[in-house]
Amino acid sequence: MFQRSTFRLVTTAAAAVAVAGGALVLSAGPTTAAPAKYADDFNGDGYRDYAVAEAGGGSVTVTYGTATGPGSRTKTFTQSSPGIPGSAGDAGGFVDAFGESLATADFNRDGFADLAVADKTEKVGSRVAQGAVTIIWGSRSGLGSKASRIKVTSPHARYEFGYGLAAGDFNGDGKPDLAVSDIEAVYIYRGGFGTTGSSGAVTKHKPAPGPDDTLEPTALVAGKVTKDKATDLYVLGQGYKNDRMTQTAWFLQGGSTIKRGKFTTYNTSAPDYSPTGVIADFNKDGYGDLAVSDRPYNRGAGAVTVVRGGAGGPSGTYRVTQASPAVGTAATAGDAFGFALSAGDTNRDGYPDLAVGVPGEKVGSAEEAGGVHVLRGGTRGLTGTGSQWFTRNSAGVPGSAQEYGQFGGQVRLRDFDRDGDADLLVSDLNGSTSVLLPGAGTGIGATGARELPLVAAFSQ
Repeated sequence: MFQRSTFRLVTTAAAAVAVAGGALVLSAGPTTAAPAKYADDFNGDGYRDYAVAEAGGGSVTVTYGTATGPGSRTKTFTQSSPGIPGSAGDAGGFVDAFGESLATADFNRDGFADLAVADKTEKVGSRVAQGAVTIIWGSRSGLGSKASRIKVTSPHARYEFGYGLAAGDFNGDGKPDLAVSDIEAVYIYRGGFGTTGSSGAVTKHKPAPGPDDTLEPTALVAGKVTKDKATDLYVLGQGYKNDRMTQTAWFLQGGSTIKRGKFTTYNTSAPDYSPTGVIADFNKDGYGDLAVSDRPYNRGAGAVTVVRGGAGGPSGTYRVTQASPAVGTAATAGDAFGFALSAGDTNRDGYPDLAVGVPGEKVGSAEEAGGVHVLRGGTRGLTGTGSQWFTRNSAGVPGSAQEYGQFGGQVRLRDFDRDGDADLLVSDLNGSTSVLLPGAGTGIGATGARELPLVAAFSQ
């Protein structure tokens, strides 16, 4: 078992996995209600909602959506909230991580999306840090006091069940499933789920010990990689290769039987215990590509590694950095290029683009003021050609660059105003508000930019 640590750009940072696409929840067979159109529409009103964990864990705040994006209605959940099982606060020396990992889907297919909330530090009985996952059930009034814990099939102290979460239809039967990791394995809970916490069959997936495939899971990324109807899964984590600590993405191919796929090692110099990734078809060849952060690369200057998708999963890699042609900033130690990632089509050309947070970037004389790149997708995949760069000092962006503000610590691309292109939400790493930059036919712009009381770390 490896000793975990945290990337030290800041004191604390919650890992977030942004999954492009996959907003629609499919259903097969008869149901009592039509399934939710969106995997994050908790009250079934046709608008996407926003679930954000408190930095470092402990609570989750839901902001309900409107026709023009986030509205003013919010609700915060902790383990002290009515109906939420477990105990709030620190336990056994572990800081409360309730909400640090989130996943959304209409798990019981009643027409309202539900929210899966993990607490990897939860003490259960005498087992410190056994971990737990709770599903808060959606309803016409939104998320409320009805919640259920899912069964832990192999409980162990300090195994941190719920370290990672991802939702998807992993066996292609039309029912949303839930993938949960602990420090050594991934468990896939098949749908359908019941409001008692019941589910379909549960399968365990663990890398076989060996010199090239030792892996400790630290994040899960779900999406369509191959061309079948099942959701696929990348397990991000640390391992050893040739006696060196590595950063690796392990592919699990969805289907009626989950297939063990390739290991892609993309860093052999240092581990990253809070990796982030997103799956999108950046070159529109029909196969989903994994864009994954490589923050330790080049003395912390950072990089994004793209694992191309193919018929059997991973089919080669390429790397994008601030040294890549046409990327608008220079690579400097500690920039953390790739600290946050999110994918979406910002200019209506049909190719997903990638927002890349760079919270350690120096802006003028302000150290670690931060910014965000928008890299364009195209026939060659992600490149710097036509890319955009925004900081708090960019024309039209509210505010000004602040030393150690770390703008770009959180980013999200989503069509907030429902006009057909993705808009960009950017937060300071430890801030409580964000800047919303609208998308248009030519890409992201600052015209009409405004501050929102929503952190760009919502589950998507």
